[in-house]
Order: sequence, then structure tokens, then C-alpha cells
Amino acid sequence: MIPVQGVSGQTIAVLGLGRSGKATATALQAGGAQVVVWDDGQEARAQAEADGLEVRDLTRDDAWTGIATLVTSPGIAHLYPAPNPVIAKAMELGIPVDNDIGLFFRSFATRDWDSFDTMPRVITVTGSNGKSTTTALIHHILKSVGRPTQMGGNIGTGVLSLEPAHDGEVVVIELSSYQTDLARALTPDVAVFTNLSPDHLDRHGGPGGYFAAKRRLFAEGGPDRCVIGVDEVEGQYLANQMAQGPADDRVIRVSSGKKLDGFGWAVYAKKGFLSEYRKGRQVASIDLRDIGGLPGAHNHQNACAAYAACRSVGVAPREIEAAFYSFAGLPHRSQTVREKDGVRYVNDSKATNIDAAEQALQAFKRIRWIAGGLGKDGGITALQPYLGEVVKAYLIGHSARDFALQLGDTPHEVVETMEAAVARAAAEAQPGETVLLAPAAASFDQYPNFEKRGEHFVRLVNEI
Repeated sequence: MIPVQGVSGQTIAVLGLGRSGKATATALQAGGAQVVVWDDGQEARAQAEADGLEVRDLTRDDAWTGIATLVTSPGIAHLYPAPNPVIAKAMELGIPVDNDIGLFFRSFATRDWDSFDTMPRVITVTGSNGKSTTTALIHHILKSVGRPTQMGGNIGTGVLSLEPAHDGEVVVIELSSYQTDLARALTPDVAVFTNLSPDHLDRHGGPGGYFAAKRRLFAEGGPDRCVIGVDEVEGQYLANQMAQGPADDRVIRVSSGKKLDGFGWAVYAKKGFLSEYRKGRQVASIDLRDIGGLPGAHNHQNACAAYAACRSVGVAPREIEAAFYSFAGLPHRSQTVREKDGVRYVNDSKATNIDAAEQALQAFKRIRWIAGGLGKDGGITALQPYLGEVVKAYLIGHSARDFALQLGDTPHEVVETMEAAVARAAAEAQPGETVLLAPAAASFDQYPNFEKRGEHFVRLVNEI
């Protein structure tokens, strides 16, 4: 646990008592704060009282006396589509609103660092797609080369539940737009931006607000090194904003498919080969085509971003290449579950939007595609150019019939449930084909989250 600094003797309110809220309350108490908590759920409030926390009804005007700061969980809206009433009251009263990410960055460095030979460093990763894989891959590389490292944030351990840093340690943190949007301190040593595609637009008031939330990671504190995917105009804009010119090697531009050899530092993948260029010269190359844990162009972009981040903290190219081969990938993200009778079964339940599904459909050949769920605006019409390898689609969930109307001449069947989809796909699949779960939709019509959906697919495949 990382005790929060600068709060001793203050009364701090915590809104939301999920994983991050509970960890925040504990870290604040360890820093000497008097903590009061509130959650809209009666069960969560009762559990907090049982845990010895002071529950204060922050919906009441008289509850705010003496409160110095409100710390809110990332899932609670603070601006769009409308602020939570408790957050609105804090802003009305002029009480600062922060989150656990902001508390982490102001508390991570301690006086113990004066005795360290090598200062700890923080690598943060944000973006629309691939940030979890990129975060986990950076962490895996660092572990593989023997560097002390921890991983947390939007993946794994909450940031305030991490251990205080060790000498020379590199902490790798995944950050969502919900987390970067509100944090009052954002000071990573290395910041990574993978890519941008429309997502969470209601929460951010549109695409501009969504990008602005991501951009704060780079603009607020100014990282020493920026790793920026430039395959979209937003990444190009961000790289342009952060660099003093094309030769400025504080910005490492990253691409999947675009040659980048005219910059101070760049890493790109083209036709399955990763290339690192510095000051116009190629200094390293890695063949990514046979790395099982990183299939497809989207994972090659993740590999480039992770490679660049690790090079930023001094890891050698050949060490990174060796670590790539031992990376197993993450569950629910292009995860090969099993192969049977020449048929590969791949779980990409995390492909909840069009962009992620597009990447999955381009990563494999001869696809039996399981899609559907709670569709997003526009359905799957935009995927039409990427259906050439789809042998047949098996459509499930709330949007199955809507998706069927958008598939044109692509063979398909409305099967409604995951059980029926896996059974039909397995019965009809031929050697050399891939049964791919890449829903292009949210999971909430049939499952609590995409993880449960993916776990159900994995269980059904393993039963075959």
C-alpha cells in the first residue's frame, strides 16, 4: 500500500466503495487523514460501517463541514452526461475533486528515494484499444530482464494498493480516460498513447472530450519521454504538440503499417517486421510473424509501443525480442484457447467496439465469426470492408437480428446464445479455419462484463 501524502489531519471524503474506493480510504487513513465515505448502494455503506469506516451522507448539505477534498471512483460521472449530485455539490462549494490516480502521483516519491542508486520510474499507458496488452507486455519484458517492476491501475492492482517503490523499480500503469480526465496530478516518466477510436462518448461529451481526457496524461505534467501511436490524426496532433521538431527524440512515434524513418526516434511494424529508427538510421529489427502471443497488425502496434517504452528505460533490443516470444497474451484479447482437428478457437471478447473487431477480423484467415451482444451506434455496417475472410457469422444477443441485416452477402445465422454459436461453429468448421469470438458489441445484454462473456466462450470450447 502507498500511504497518501499531504493529508495528515485533514478530513477527506471518498465517494464510491468499489475496489478503488476501499483502497483509497485505506491509503488515506495510512497517511493520517480522517476519512468519511459514501456510496449510493445501501449494501456497500453497510459493509463500510462493518469495516470501521465513518459513513456520511454526502447528499446532505450539512455533511460537508470541514471536508478538504472529495476523492471519487473513476466510474462515477463528474461532468457528462451529468455530474453525480455529490460531485456537483463539491464543485459548487469549491471543494477539490480528485481520484486515486492523482493521489498516487503526489504520493509515489518518498524520502527513501534519497538512498536509492537508481530512481524508480513510472510508465503509463492509455489509448482506446490495446492498452491492456501493451501494459502487460511492458511489465512482462521488464520482469523477463530482471528489472524490479509492478503493474496496476486499470489492469490488475489498484494504484494505491501497489507497494512503495524499490530501488530501480519501474511501475507500469494502465490508465483509462475516466482516470486521466479527473486526476489532479499526472506526472509519469514515460507516457504511452496507443491509438484512438470512438468510445465512451456519452461520458466525455463527444469525441473531442474523449481525446482531451487522454491528452491530459501528456499535457498536465509533461513526461520525460512520450511514446505516441501516429496511425490516427489525433496521435499525429499529439506528437506534433509534444515535440520541438521532427528530430526531437523525446517523442517516439509508433506505427503499424506506416514507415517512419525521418524522425529523431521511431518504431514501426510493416509486413510483420518491427523496425527501430534513430536519427534516420535503422538500429534494430524484429520478425513478429511467428510470435504466438501477438497475432495481427493491432498486436504488432502493441509490440511497437511496448518496445519503445522499454527502450526508453534502457532495455536492449535482443532482450525485448526474447521476451516477446515468452509473452502468452492476455485473456479475452486475441487469446488462442485451443486447437482441435486443425481448427483454432480464439477469444477476443474484449473486442467490444467496431475498431477492435476490425483488428481481430484482419488478424486471422478463414473465420467462423461469433458476433453480437448489445450493439453500439451504427451497428457493424463499418465492418463490411473487413468481412472477406469470414466464412460464416454466428450472431448472438440483443443485436443479433440488427447485425444480420448489415452483413449483406456474408453467410450468417442468428443463433442468439453463446452455447448455440460455439456448437454450430465447431460442427461446421473445417481444418485451417478459426472460430473467432469478436463481438463488436457490449456484453451487458447477457453478461455482467466482457470477461464473463469470454470465460463462457472458453468454457464451452474446452468442453468440446
